[in-house]
Amino acid sequence: MTTIFESVKDFLQMNVEHEQKNPLHVGEVMSCWLYLALMDEATVYIQIGLNTTTDDDVKNMLQESLNQCETQGKRFKDFMKKEGVHLPPTSEQRPNSDPNEVPLGVKLTDDEIMNGLSIKTVAAITTCASSASQSIRNDVGALFTQCMLEKMKFGASLKELMGKRGWIKVPPYYYPPGLPKP
Repeated sequence: MTTIFESVKDFLQMNVEHEQKNPLHVGEVMSCWLYLALMDEATVYIQIGLNTTTDDDVKNMLQESLNQCETQGKRFKDFMKKEGVHLPPTSEQRPNSDPNEVPLGVKLTDDEIMNGLSIKTVAAITTCASSASQSIRNDVGALFTQCMLEKMKFGASLKELMGKRGWIKVPPYYYPPGLPKP
């Protein structure tokens, strides 16, 4: 049985192969530029998290996200260079350090690290969705759709770990007036 994700991927690939390549429009350029900046800045945040945590589950999740950010960032860098688009300036990469040497007043908690990673993942998914929907060129739409699906898959495993550890920040529940009581 074909999943919705496979259908979208197949549709986009079919249209990418037969499309005339017009120049990128300014919105596509801005979307690529913004997403690459988001991946590069997320990489720095993840490096900080890896330098802060001693929890193996958190380290594994951060390493998975780091690999994904680096892969997606490279995909966008290669695409943008090919299209003649300048790359955004980003923060310096962080060197490795010993988490046990980070002072407590400076050190992020595992809860804070994971919630920050969750926010960055949501921002990436939202950026990909809006960028894909605004893209005229199918290759640009396919690039964002692929990254969005990868981030969504990662987000599901992130949510599972956060739920297991009690780290998900839940807003107050809404009970509409007049709702029957169970």
